[in-house]
Amino acid sequence: MTVVEEKAKSESDRRRSRLPSLTGMRFLAALAVFGFHSSLQIPANSVFAHDGVADTYQKIMSQAGAAGVTFFFVLSGFVMTWSYKPHDRNVDFWRRRLVKIYPNHVVTWAVALLLFAAVYTHPYQAVANLFLVQAWIPEYDTYLSVNPPSWSLSTEVAFYLLFPLVFAVARKIREQYLWWFVWLTVALVAITALVAYVLLPEHPRPPDGLPISTYQYWVNYVFPPLRLFDFFLGILLARIVLAGRWVRLGIGPLVLALLGCYTVSLFVPYLYGMRAVCIVPLALLIPAIATSDVRGERSFLRGRTMVWLGEISFAFYLVHAIVLVTGRELLGDSYFGTPLATGVLLLYLVLSILLAWALYEFVEKPTTKHWSKPKKKGSGKRNSAATENLGAGGSRNDRAVDSAVGENESRSSATADR
Repeated sequence: MTVVEEKAKSESDRRRSRLPSLTGMRFLAALAVFGFHSSLQIPANSVFAHDGVADTYQKIMSQAGAAGVTFFFVLSGFVMTWSYKPHDRNVDFWRRRLVKIYPNHVVTWAVALLLFAAVYTHPYQAVANLFLVQAWIPEYDTYLSVNPPSWSLSTEVAFYLLFPLVFAVARKIREQYLWWFVWLTVALVAITALVAYVLLPEHPRPPDGLPISTYQYWVNYVFPPLRLFDFFLGILLARIVLAGRWVRLGIGPLVLALLGCYTVSLFVPYLYGMRAVCIVPLALLIPAIATSDVRGERSFLRGRTMVWLGEISFAFYLVHAIVLVTGRELLGDSYFGTPLATGVLLLYLVLSILLAWALYEFVEKPTTKHWSKPKKKGSGKRNSAATENLGAGGSRNDRAVDSAVGENESRSSATADR
């Protein structure tokens, strides 16, 4: 076996590895988004009657949603690169991604309109949301229209469309320079916040009282081309692992670093806290957890319950805001003492999990299973031609891992804020 073949086999072996801990981690990221949305006092999702408790809860969770979304965007780039199949056609890749996210989106879009959103949503906003183009429109009431978390799906669709091009660019980076590009990408994330502060107006302010303008929020947090940095960071980190250049970092120290950075994010200027402060430990956790799975190390994240919660996390992400908004409408002006309010939040959480399970089981799974695979007609000739172009050594490895990485890719689902 030549050096090139041995290297190709090593990379193929890594690709073959399932990543159950990252699946479990997805639920924790979605839970962070739930925590953020449940803490909001404008809109009145919070159920705490005591102002001090409500304010403290909102302060603690004020950047949790942003951290969860950033994790999802980096994870998307990482898993798509991890599960990349060289002979895969772009149209097949795009079809798999679309059938993964769109049925769930259409169902929750319709439910949100029926339950509450139709009253205050302009028809053009509803249409933009339905076709997942709302993230390109710099209007607060548009990019957060209907079912607000769906804005991130609009951004993710842009990632999917650009992935073949962005991945081709990433592959041209020499392995010895990958870490340099990681730090350059992190710097660009921080510069995005700086540019938003310096160049964009401070008004109008969003109705939920954030200390930034709606334009600053959009550019730093929503606008797909600038969130592409997060996605590209995931691609780079996957390449580092697959190339055998990962510097083994412990999950425990990275979690402590993340907690420390998150604490800092609560006190720095808001735009920096949304992404720049936490992106390094958040991003590095992904390859650390992935390599732990490759080594077969024990983790509570890869337990049956956590993996199941991870599998329904995309559905959970889409239904939880509907539960929170509907819950407030049913409660009216009622707020509760701390023990009872905590119980109400737990009830919201349980309801969101149950509805997510139903959406996953009866919509996401069947549509993904039915529509993810291309029709067999003519596929043999296409695969044969692709195999010849790849060369004998690489093609054998890629064929061997197709079935395994296909499931990994389907579990990479975006997202979330997800």
